Amino acid sequence: MSGKKTKDSTGNPLGSEYISSERLLLDFTNRGLVILSPESLGLPPGIHHQIYQKQKQAIREGKRIRPSTIPQILDIINSPGLVKACDQLVGENWAIVPFSSSSMTSGGSDQHWHKDDNAPRNSRKQRHHQTIQIEMLYYPQMVTDDMGPTATIPYSQYWTFNHEENHDNFAGADHLDFNYHLKGMESQTVSGPNSTYDPDDIVNRLTDHDLRMRQAVTDLQWPLVEPFEAAPLSAGSVILYSHNMFHRGNHRRDDWRTWQDNPRFMWRFWIYRTTDPIQPDTRDLLNSKIDWNNLGEDPLTNIDLTSVGSDITTVWRYHYHWTKTGKGPPQVLSQDQKEAEKLGHQLRLKNDSAEPDRIGAAYRLANTVNSNLAVNILEDALYDERENVRRAATYGLIAVGNQATETLIKAANSPLKWVRKASVYALGDACELSEKVLETVSGRLEYDPSVYVRSVAAGSLGCLGRRSASTGIGNQLIPSCLKVLVDSLNKEENRLAMDLAQGRSIKFVRPTDESDVCEGGGFDLGLDRFQPVRSSVRENVLWSMVILCSKGSSILGSSLDITIEALKEVIQKDQNIISVGYAMDALSRLASIEGEEPIGSKSFMQLRNELFSILTDSPAQSLDTLSRSGLSLESLSSFTEPI
Repeated sequence: MSGKKTKDSTGNPLGSEYISSERLLLDFTNRGLVILSPESLGLPPGIHHQIYQKQKQAIREGKRIRPSTIPQILDIINSPGLVKACDQLVGENWAIVPFSSSSMTSGGSDQHWHKDDNAPRNSRKQRHHQTIQIEMLYYPQMVTDDMGPTATIPYSQYWTFNHEENHDNFAGADHLDFNYHLKGMESQTVSGPNSTYDPDDIVNRLTDHDLRMRQAVTDLQWPLVEPFEAAPLSAGSVILYSHNMFHRGNHRRDDWRTWQDNPRFMWRFWIYRTTDPIQPDTRDLLNSKIDWNNLGEDPLTNIDLTSVGSDITTVWRYHYHWTKTGKGPPQVLSQDQKEAEKLGHQLRLKNDSAEPDRIGAAYRLANTVNSNLAVNILEDALYDERENVRRAATYGLIAVGNQATETLIKAANSPLKWVRKASVYALGDACELSEKVLETVSGRLEYDPSVYVRSVAAGSLGCLGRRSASTGIGNQLIPSCLKVLVDSLNKEENRLAMDLAQGRSIKFVRPTDESDVCEGGGFDLGLDRFQPVRSSVRENVLWSMVILCSKGSSILGSSLDITIEALKEVIQKDQNIISVGYAMDALSRLASIEGEEPIGSKSFMQLRNELFSILTDSPAQSLDTLSRSGLSLESLSSFTEPI
């Protein structure tokens, strides 16, 4: 198996302008990765060289690399082509996770294959199959095959490993080969002046590290998966990929003596959805009908998709349709009891290699016209002893949609913690906002003894409100969602970050009596105002508040004033910098995003007049996050200590 793939053998740069939104959606929901060419961004080509030179100079001067150091990065984030692509993938008014962007320089070391922590600093958060969160990578310089291009495993985004009782994956990242960490291979230099490898083996990808990377993918025995190195790239290329896709940082293979003068930089941002897809005209769906059995060859990876079976294409079909419409496709499979029971048996196949079979069976059940039969089989699997069976059943019930509501409400009140966690998550991703659903999810947030369950419930309230605002179903309950979230902020507390509390790397922390979910590593940016504390519940509450505040002030109704006051208090007093970043984003969106103004709210008028002053109550602002909140780039330049 080759360690790299490019579009062709001529060395032409990868990337597309994606004139067709259907092609963009198809590539992303199938492959999990798209590459945008620099030309597609709609910016002057010289900006990428300018960013590259500024970053080189900043490094020479010993400066920390952040958007405030190189503000042109904000032009990239808000470029017309990138905004258009992200609008199509995650909806308009998408947000950026605060204080989580980073710039990485490739060198002589490797990461192993992993799915990124989908909450900051290795915090564990529920993984959505739907396009709720994606990652963006930006390369200001050209990237050749030997410059440490980002390594990925396309088509891996819908499959993963256990983490609930598999403590190797307790932290937020899911690892393909945790023994790689245990043996210390990640800390070993593969290339460069301190490497012990033969230079020819480095160039030819024959080091022990290279062999282990390839073998790990081969051992998966999953269909379609092959390593793919994203190169060559032109300066200014952008990669958008699913936050669930396996990938890794890669070592350089060129002459290490050139690295200082020819560094390879990469910026990373986490993007998440605040708006559901717009419901299209029925004629648009008919015009974009896809032959899932005849997809041909993937033009990026050269992988033949014609032999892909229904276990995979059913998953792709669902997510293409959901990303386009906000709901699953019409059920088309007509299965009798015997055929459905066979899929129920497939749900329980053992071992990691059967993950695609289990997930495929769940989606195929959801796609049957006999939804009652499908729900009964998936419900039974939801209570299975094995996490990988419960996981497949959860995604299957989400794909069933609102018809699974009663089943999920019942499961959300189970005495089994993992069943409660799965079902309260599924309610957020699948169901309409109703009094009963709100009562169930709110109850889990308020009373559940599990920090993990409470954190998932907090996120589900945002997803329910987001969907309600789009469809109009249950939107009168959005103020109640906000009230529940504000009440949780008044109750939940931060804790010393787990890596510090346990005195070990965040990758090796374990659950405690205080928290059964990894809440992430701590950091304070060296500012006295902050402490290295975290809270999964508080952060997910504020994540949801960003989503709901993106709908404009009028939809918050009777909860508008208490929401404003709660967010102001977080900005002024919270010692958790992640929470402060979310609160600033939510408050800025509330004040800045166009919408019908509330009548008679003094708090709202005061917010609009004093927003800048409120934001400066924090000694640090996340510029990339705020650049998406409705504030102008000019106004962001006024902050004195931005990040």
